[in-house]
Amino acid sequence: MSSSYKVVSIVGARPQFIKLAPVSSALKAFSIPHTIIHTGQHYDRTMSDIHFQQLGLDQPNYHLGIGSASHGRQTGEMLINIEEVLKKEKPVLSLVYGDTNSTLAGALASVKLKIPVGHVEAGLRSFDRYMPEEINRVITDHISEYLFCPTKNAMRLLKAEGINGILTGDVMVDALMLFSKIKTAHPYKKPFVLATIHRAENTDNKKRFLGIWKGLNLVANKIPVVFPVHPRTKNTYRDLLSKHKKNLILCDPAGYLDMLSLIKDAQCVITDSGGVQKEAFILKTPCVTVRDITEWPETVDAGANCLVDADPTAIHQKIDEMTNKSISWKKNPFGDGKASYKIARFIRDLCL
Repeated sequence: MSSSYKVVSIVGARPQFIKLAPVSSALKAFSIPHTIIHTGQHYDRTMSDIHFQQLGLDQPNYHLGIGSASHGRQTGEMLINIEEVLKKEKPVLSLVYGDTNSTLAGALASVKLKIPVGHVEAGLRSFDRYMPEEINRVITDHISEYLFCPTKNAMRLLKAEGINGILTGDVMVDALMLFSKIKTAHPYKKPFVLATIHRAENTDNKKRFLGIWKGLNLVANKIPVVFPVHPRTKNTYRDLLSKHKKNLILCDPAGYLDMLSLIKDAQCVITDSGGVQKEAFILKTPCVTVRDITEWPETVDAGANCLVDADPTAIHQKIDEMTNKSISWKKNPFGDGKASYKIARFIRDLCL
């Protein structure tokens, strides 16, 4: 392998740091030079720095410090800054992860400089073009050279769009296998329900968020609800969040290891996060997803996840239903925990 051979990973949000951890480890195992660019999309310590520390990740080679802004401004600033780093580093391949603005900006900046892009977690579709994440993932897939797919369904969806994917399995399974054995202690007694709500479709729509909030309070009448609050949600609904039932426990976002422990110990999870839906499935915890559609239909098909509207009564009923449901956890469509190895081996073979 040429000594000038270099791969760049472009990340910026909590789920991407988690996906990066096993991929970075696999690249090291294959002696592939690797540079990390952190856009700064997630900049709060609980959403960023703590994950690099807990997951044993090397500190980013570049921290662009973009921060929060409107989608257009944030993506534009990322494009400008990422382009400068890529011109300096001259990688032979850029790796982007998931479906955030950092994903899109990293892919666009790379292809404009004629640098091939590998998309980790390619082929996901919610078919909801009102979701910013859906736009990000569709565009990224169509401009990427190498599409690393987590499931057979993702491969099928890409093929329907005239694109060929590479079936690797899901790097999140790799991360879970690496880190779920690490014991962490949280202060919450069983039983409890875990809630995570952060997507714009729920937090930017006051009516929807109020419906979810009332639903969580209804659930808290029967069982404690632990709700790690995203910083943006906390800032938007500070007054509303100050009024809640005793059994609705608000806390800061949890680090990845603590989050795994919370998901594993929860009776049920209520979320709008794609990653949490999948983590709940792999950790064998029932899930209720407050969205109209999911990019992880495999979890719904298995009976381990269900979709619900932002209606208080419906939320309460679905959590009760899923908590008491008998679920078969035998089939895992997300791979064998070797996705990162397969990606790194592919990159090595590509450049030999």
